[in-house]
Amino acid sequence: MIIIGELINSTRKAIADAIKAGDRATIQKIAKDQAEAGAHYIDVNAGSFQDREIEYLTWLVEAVQEVVELPCCLDSPKPAAIEAALKVHKGIPMVNSISLEKERREKLLPVVIGKDLKVVALCMSDSGMPRTAEDRIRIADELIHLLLDHQVKLENIYVDPLVQPVATDQTFGREFLKSVEQIMSRFPAIHTICGLSNVSFGLPLRKFLNRTFMAMAIAKGLDTAILDPLDKPMMACVLAAEALAGRDKYCMNFIKSYRGGKLEV
Repeated sequence: MIIIGELINSTRKAIADAIKAGDRATIQKIAKDQAEAGAHYIDVNAGSFQDREIEYLTWLVEAVQEVVELPCCLDSPKPAAIEAALKVHKGIPMVNSISLEKERREKLLPVVIGKDLKVVALCMSDSGMPRTAEDRIRIADELIHLLLDHQVKLENIYVDPLVQPVATDQTFGREFLKSVEQIMSRFPAIHTICGLSNVSFGLPLRKFLNRTFMAMAIAKGLDTAILDPLDKPMMACVLAAEALAGRDKYCMNFIKSYRGGKLEV
């Protein structure tokens, strides 16, 4: 499972305050904590500062990569911000995200073409948010072929079928899981990704629901998630689900983590 640490996001007050203050130490500690907890990418988001997003996103990338040897997930719909961040980024980043929305697609596509990077393909179109697995798969199919036509490798595409709150429609969880399974079976070598916590919005015991949904999604083939790697029970759930789904040879990752005292349930 590819883990993208979600904590350096300007929608969180502590992060917004650190960005405004130029508090490198706070940002770097959170980056290091996430790396040590098992993250493979560090998400960086400065979208709350629309007037200074380009400056701040670049600053975040530099601050993070000063202290961790991990790539960043550049989390912005603004092409100019992505372009600026790419210029200072070390290694192969992930860009989050392109969609079928006409304006977003046309502006961001030239930014990713011809570059060595990973790209999140968000199942959103000008028709709005998808409701069914069929809606998601139709959008995913168009996005995948669009990216392939522009020489983006299949293994560099991370399809986000879009998690929505089950409190607003009890079918949303089921339809997301169906779409993950079908996308992964139709396109060998592709990845699926999600921001998991939306599923529990508006409900009690959110962390419990998120962990349960994560296990269900892994069973369907989900292989990448944007989450809090400092949530130890969630990380334990990921390891257990991968072992049970046959994605951990001889359960060695699970055993190693147990012996290292890293499993907390």
